[in-house]
Amino acid sequence: MTTEIYRDAWGIPHLRAGSAAGLARAQGLVTARDRAWQLETERHRAQGTSASFLGGSALAWDRFARRARLDDTARHCFADLERRDPETARWVRAYVDGVNEGLAGSTAPEFARTGLTPGRWEPWTPLGVWLATHILFAGFPAKLWREQVAAHLGAGAVGLFAADGPGTSGSNGWLVSGERTVTGQAVIAGDPHRWIEDPGVYQQIHLSCPEFDVVGLAVPGVPGIAHFGHTGTVAWAITNAMSDYQDLYRERLRRTGAGVEALDPDGVWRRAARHTETVEVADEEPVEVEVIETGRGPVIIGGPEGLDGDPAGPSGLPVAISLRYPPRVTGDLGFAALLPLLRARRVADVDRALDHWAEPVNVVQAADTEGGVLHRVAGRVPMRAGTNSLRVVPAWEPGHEWRGRHATPRAGLTDGVAVMANQRGPAAPLGVEFAPPHRADRITALLAGKEHWSAAGMPAIHTDTHLASASPLLDRLAALDDLTPEATALRDRLLGWDRRMDAGSADAALYAAVRTAVVRRLAAHPAFAALTTPPSYPEVFQPWLALVPRVGFALEHLLRAGELFGVDRPAAVRAAIEEVALRPPAGVWGDTHRLAPWRALEPEQPYDEPGLSGDHDCVLCTSGVPGLTDRAARGPAARYVWDLARREDSRWIVPLGASGVPGSPHHRDQLPLWLAGDLVPVVTDWTQLKKERDV
Repeated sequence: MTTEIYRDAWGIPHLRAGSAAGLARAQGLVTARDRAWQLETERHRAQGTSASFLGGSALAWDRFARRARLDDTARHCFADLERRDPETARWVRAYVDGVNEGLAGSTAPEFARTGLTPGRWEPWTPLGVWLATHILFAGFPAKLWREQVAAHLGAGAVGLFAADGPGTSGSNGWLVSGERTVTGQAVIAGDPHRWIEDPGVYQQIHLSCPEFDVVGLAVPGVPGIAHFGHTGTVAWAITNAMSDYQDLYRERLRRTGAGVEALDPDGVWRRAARHTETVEVADEEPVEVEVIETGRGPVIIGGPEGLDGDPAGPSGLPVAISLRYPPRVTGDLGFAALLPLLRARRVADVDRALDHWAEPVNVVQAADTEGGVLHRVAGRVPMRAGTNSLRVVPAWEPGHEWRGRHATPRAGLTDGVAVMANQRGPAAPLGVEFAPPHRADRITALLAGKEHWSAAGMPAIHTDTHLASASPLLDRLAALDDLTPEATALRDRLLGWDRRMDAGSADAALYAAVRTAVVRRLAAHPAFAALTTPPSYPEVFQPWLALVPRVGFALEHLLRAGELFGVDRPAAVRAAIEEVALRPPAGVWGDTHRLAPWRALEPEQPYDEPGLSGDHDCVLCTSGVPGLTDRAARGPAARYVWDLARREDSRWIVPLGASGVPGSPHHRDQLPLWLAGDLVPVVTDWTQLKKERDV
């Protein structure tokens, strides 16, 4: 059968082929034509070669990618896949063949601007792209932050800055079983919260062959549909489980005439793998990177001589920290789950496929047309001492080794509903810090407001802007007296505010301004002075160590704690509202809370990015950094509604569009709908599609 490429009105590709391998080749081909620049950028990031055309701004990432051995890990994982699952390995090769065919002769304008010529993808490149995309997903650098807090404020202070109160943005997802829908069939809906990128991190796609017919959100550069899919009889979706499955080890290293040795837990110095690599940097001199790997894993911070400018750590020993992460240990990135997911017909099939899942560790929800439902954790979390999850542990002491893996927890539904929003839920035994409960509680309350739901009603939940986390600050404001008349009027206005972070709300802008002022005052207090200058760890880890964002995301805990190292919080809140009362923001929330997509290369003609509704702890999670910027670099990287009654009644949206080519009519055509909370139809009727070509 000839492989056919169709498009719908939004430029979304619909592919039909005679076999799974032929379909994979077509998926790679069409992705390369739609997203050539994005694919090549991701390939270079996985290899640690992006500075060769992006310049010095990309060097920090390339250093990390080389030292963490991302490309080498992808090679080993693909070799293991060929041994264990040759069918999937052939399928991945077919995808790579399509990518190479699509990249040949690409005229993406970014190539001309940077002088980059598309290179050749190797069979393991999709695995490298997957690994590079998710290596920081579990947030192992938070262990560096906890060490800093414990060292300067004591171990008891670590919880004050925990993500639960609140922390990083995550994703929303909810499953409504047939007993709670108007059709009697389940509905799954949600939105993954990630960096908003241009081109987007998710690709809407339809894959059809005699074995399966699936619509879903693919990761460009990776075959199949991993995270969000609908086969017609079963659908699934994920959120980040917030599990801890990566460890940091403080190493004792020494140089010898033969190379580098590391002290192991049995007291024996053993040879570490060592070599040097050269990172090319556009318009600059190349940089040499020393790559060292101990029995724990690759050394990603420091080395035998410690850190540049800070050779000795708190113990007086040179700083050297290694990273242990599952694929480096097991040789498995979980790609054996991808084909079974596409072939799934019932939740039992999805369940079996997810037994092969590796990382990132996710909470998964699934439902089928026979009434089956699934709510489980998928992924590999090693069993080890609890201290490994909390901090950097000494490599030379016994007791920190990995001992097998945790069983992945499962959960049921409550009143016919399951909600996942990165809160403490089924994955609680596997993690340390989770998202605050506000989004999950709000979704649960909204779903409880109607006895029966339809797919068409779900966007109202996607776009809810109520900010429950405003309570601690508003409570502090309510307790103030003896304010100036201007501050009194502002306080009273905020106490009467509906707590909705709508783009057109002047009250939301006032609240955000007061919050920013409070965060900055708390962060500037002498009690936290030791945290203002983090260690000279590599640049890629600095966002986890910056004090102002940590205070901003932990404001609830810091305002509600019984005592806070002598910080006069009423005085800080008083000074903040007086400051804003004197110089209030002139406009509305959307004036400063604007979309800020990440781009590897800024456009020649900058876009006037729109103002956004929502905030960090709203269901509509458009996240700035309180105290630092209102601009939102994170948010819903897609929205979906999977209807099990009729797949044609399903809906989806991405922030920009299906095409990654600037100037294409489908580059940003979904943005107005995304802003309004609207979704576009999922089309599966081939007669409604426009045929583009045969390949």
